[in-house]
Amino acid sequence: MSQLRIFAEQDGETVLESHTDHAAIASALGAVGVRFEQWQANAPIAPGASQDEVIAAYRQDIDRLMREEGYKTVDVVSLNRDHPDKAALRQKFLSEHTHSEDEVRFFVAGSGQFTLHLGDKVYDILCEQGDLIGVPDGTRHWFDMSEQPHFVAIRLFNNPAGWVANFTDDPIAERFPRMPPAASAG
Repeated sequence: MSQLRIFAEQDGETVLESHTDHAAIASALGAVGVRFEQWQANAPIAPGASQDEVIAAYRQDIDRLMREEGYKTVDVVSLNRDHPDKAALRQKFLSEHTHSEDEVRFFVAGSGQFTLHLGDKVYDILCEQGDLIGVPDGTRHWFDMSEQPHFVAIRLFNNPAGWVANFTDDPIAERFPRMPPAASAG
């Protein structure tokens, strides 16, 4: 189940707000400039589907977002529990960082946790299958795919070269919850 938890930036234990309703999540995130949508496939997607088949199943929403936001390229990334470099890949984005372009991810399958540091609040979003999140460029955030990752995600870019992590060296991510293992079991 998708979930948004909001914390004060200095306290990673006390939840100020929590939402599991998609409309409430979209409203709360929209108020701080973050896109959150639900997409449905236009065609069935078989396990192991090719990148082209996955993109074709969501082509209408992809094209709409490309028109609205000017994204130029799209691809599909997949990671599972058996990946030999899963620990290193997870560690790569667990610290607070920014990008010089939007980070747009649609979860075709599985889940991932985006945590955004906006002003004096921290927005912890568990994204599940069917969720799209658009994190604006320059937003301080971190991403957790869990110790046992499982996801297939569509990524949209203006320029993939702009999607380089610029680390803030702020240890804030260490004070907030990581993705629960049960959430990644799907």
